[in-house]
Amino acid sequence: MDDRTTLVLGPMTNPGVTDEWVHYLVVAEGLEPGRMIELPAHALTLGRQAPADVVLRDVEISRTHCRLQLVRDFVAVTDLNSTNGTFVDGTRVDGAAILHQGSTLRLGSQLLRYERRSRREVDQNRQFDRSLERASQYILSLLPPPITEGSIRTEWVLLPSTRLGGDAFGYHAIDDDHYMVYLLDVSGHGAEAAMLAVAVMNVLRQRALPDTDFRDPAQVMRRLNAMFQMDEHGSMFFTLWYGVYSTSTRTIVYGTAGHHPAYLVPSERTEVMPLRTPGLAVGVVPDYVFSQATAVVPAGARLYVFSDGVFEIVTASGRRWELDDFVPLMLKPLMSAQSEPQRILHEVHAAARRGPLEDDFSLLVVEFA
Repeated sequence: MDDRTTLVLGPMTNPGVTDEWVHYLVVAEGLEPGRMIELPAHALTLGRQAPADVVLRDVEISRTHCRLQLVRDFVAVTDLNSTNGTFVDGTRVDGAAILHQGSTLRLGSQLLRYERRSRREVDQNRQFDRSLERASQYILSLLPPPITEGSIRTEWVLLPSTRLGGDAFGYHAIDDDHYMVYLLDVSGHGAEAAMLAVAVMNVLRQRALPDTDFRDPAQVMRRLNAMFQMDEHGSMFFTLWYGVYSTSTRTIVYGTAGHHPAYLVPSERTEVMPLRTPGLAVGVVPDYVFSQATAVVPAGARLYVFSDGVFEIVTASGRRWELDDFVPLMLKPLMSAQSEPQRILHEVHAAARRGPLEDDFSLLVVEFA
């Protein structure tokens, strides 16, 4: 890169140009994180439904909950006799209170932050957000669609903790008898982690590892480790679960690189079989020797492959879950009106404290008829 080259990583502003400053409430936690509510010169009411000027569809919010009014460089907040109260910086409002720059406003489970921003900066951030949304949609387009018919069926859910996450997965036939399934989890979040996840996913989708038998998990992990050493990829590494199912023998050969187990659950749903081999994450140590193992797959069994964001949650009581807390969810009855990944996502959300999950939630379920 020479002196004539400029690298732009985010929105640009021109400090020499005058701009209008506008008052906003930004949703920090709740149903629509990132939503920006512009505060006009006249009074504005917030509530669960019309006639409130701004509707926040939260059952813990009253129909007309509070009123906001600009007063010079701050905002006056008045509670409108709401059932569950209005809180400014953690203190319940008794009558009226003041929002200063950076103050928080809580209504029900919605947490909003008061900010004064340049309108030009906001417009540029929105353009940047649209670019991130397009990137997110591109990543989703690379994921294989669910398979609803045949001897191998799949369902999945992917819920990034940010606009761009570092989880990816895939599944497809290698030949007439062998079927590959994998899930990877890149360290970190954001654009860099997403770029590495896409690169690895494309290598596996296109089987672009030289001199590699993709029916051999240990060999695949060894080749990926040589290609994606963290010293050459921004100090990032990734964990991986990789398995190959044989339809003729009803066996699955699998290997893990720093990843927790996947679980095989028989149709009776009476037990879980962890599928894991010892091994470091991909990219950490050059020339590392990975191992693999084999398991028999009973008819009607389901394979659960997931990232650690599925079970690493904090509950409403403040307790942090471990993998053992999550495992019993896989043995609960199936639901005809809901896919298995969606059922488990609902169970995890019910156990977790309010707000978005801390990490990417990626869960792939494969059914073997």
